[in-house]
Amino acid sequence: MTPEDVIFSFDMSKEHNPLLSNYYRHVVSAEKTGERDVTFRFDEKNNRELPNILGQFPIVPKHWWEGQDAKGNKRDISRTTLEPVMGSGPYKIASFQAGSSIRFELRDDYWGKDINVNVGQNNFGTITYTFFADKTVEFEAVRAGDVDFYRDNSASHWATAYDFPAVKDGRVIREEIENPLRATGIMQAFVPNLRREKFKDQKVREALNYAFDFEDLNRTLAHNAYQRVDSYFWNTELASSGLPQGREKEILEALKDKVPAAVFTTPYTNPVNGDPQKVRGNLRKALALFNEAGYELKNNRLVNTKTGEPFSFEILLSNPSFERTVTPFVNSVKKIGIDARLRTVDDSLIHQSRPQLRL
Repeated sequence: MTPEDVIFSFDMSKEHNPLLSNYYRHVVSAEKTGERDVTFRFDEKNNRELPNILGQFPIVPKHWWEGQDAKGNKRDISRTTLEPVMGSGPYKIASFQAGSSIRFELRDDYWGKDINVNVGQNNFGTITYTFFADKTVEFEAVRAGDVDFYRDNSASHWATAYDFPAVKDGRVIREEIENPLRATGIMQAFVPNLRREKFKDQKVREALNYAFDFEDLNRTLAHNAYQRVDSYFWNTELASSGLPQGREKEILEALKDKVPAAVFTTPYTNPVNGDPQKVRGNLRKALALFNEAGYELKNNRLVNTKTGEPFSFEILLSNPSFERTVTPFVNSVKKIGIDARLRTVDDSLIHQSRPQLRL
């Protein structure tokens, strides 16, 4: 790989990939500054994560993509292709069936096989990936023994689907692997778009939290396998717990005019739902908070007391699998007069849009 490959890959990623174009919008240039050096320049100083994200885009060979295929046609990186592409890893594409499977073979001449970080890895002579358009069909292949490795990220499926003979006699081995992101924190949540005026009020955001029945979702969809996140830095030493003390308290006291007073008196806890009585009580608290924020329930609709505008929002999702989790929340907020809508779109659209409320 050369600096020219890196620069070409960056420019093409930013031009043709909507996701990376959004991520790298504050990276204004990439230039060769040495035999093996590339310098990236930013127009923003406050995003400390951006340099890390910048190191994650794939590097492709410039000379190959700017060359011609076997028929003499100029290659176009912006279009799909069925020509086996050139890579720089330990495996090469040996064969494939479009939309069905792809087979990789280990290269004898892999340039990095003796580098210390690669010693002991890449031990399979061939690796075959099979594509399934339907999760049910894919799992039937697991049951039949046609798949060697299957990753299951559904708590309900994990709890109920593994009662077939191959599991009982040990031919299929189940193993729970801790999410590697636990080391840096996990935050899966509803994220209100604070560019929208209605979400700038903290009471509005707190009210929506009271309307979310996590306990019922955890019981009905996940067999109580999950814990509710209560911090952006959940399950790490950076996560808040109890009341602030020591250096943390000193920092917060210097920001008293910018943080809620309750930070110093009341440890944060999420609302607890899970049964009809608690749900009713929390919905009443949600309505009380909306009243404090300037909304009232009129003719079964939550409206702005000054303008009469109904409180509504759209939840934008990129994967249909989230719908079963989000739909109960949509139904819950409708009980207090909120017009909530759910829309699922593909990844390329969701990263170009500006949703009112996004999961």
